[in-house]
Amino acid sequence: MQERFETFTVLINRISRNIRKIKNREMAEYHLRSAHVSCIYYLYTNPGATATDLCERCEEDKATVSRALEYLEAGGFISRETERTKRYKSPLLLTAKGIEAGKRIADKIDGVLDEISGGLTEEERVAFYRSLSVISESLEAVAGRGENKE
Repeated sequence: MQERFETFTVLINRISRNIRKIKNREMAEYHLRSAHVSCIYYLYTNPGATATDLCERCEEDKATVSRALEYLEAGGFISRETERTKRYKSPLLLTAKGIEAGKRIADKIDGVLDEISGGLTEEERVAFYRSLSVISESLEAVAGRGENKE
C-alpha cells in the first residue's frame, strides 16, 4: 500500500512540475510564468471570461489569478471590457499582444498533447482521462470531508 501511495504521489508531482517547466520555458520570451500562461490560454479559448471564470477554469485561488491578471494587464496582454462592473466580474479581453501569445500557447499545447499521446491508442487515452477524472473527484470528496471536521 505504501509503495502505491509513493508511486502515485511522485508521478503526480512529477507531471505537475514538468507542466510548469514547459509553460515557463516556452513563454520565457514573453516574461510569462505558469499562472499567466493558463490565464491567457483560457482567455484565448473563452474571450470575455471574467476573473471568477478563470479561477474555476485554472483551478487557482483568487489571489493567484488576481496577481496574474494585474501582471498581464500591466504588460499589455489583456484589457477589461468595462470599468463599470466590479473588477472581478469585468469581462477580460486579449489585446493583439495577448492574442499572439494565446495562439502560440494553444499551438504549443496541441503539439505537446500530440507528442505525449503518441504512445497511447485512442481507447487507452480515453480510459486514462476517465481514470484521472475518477481519481480527481475521489480526492476532492476525501479532501472535502476533511474540511468539514476542522
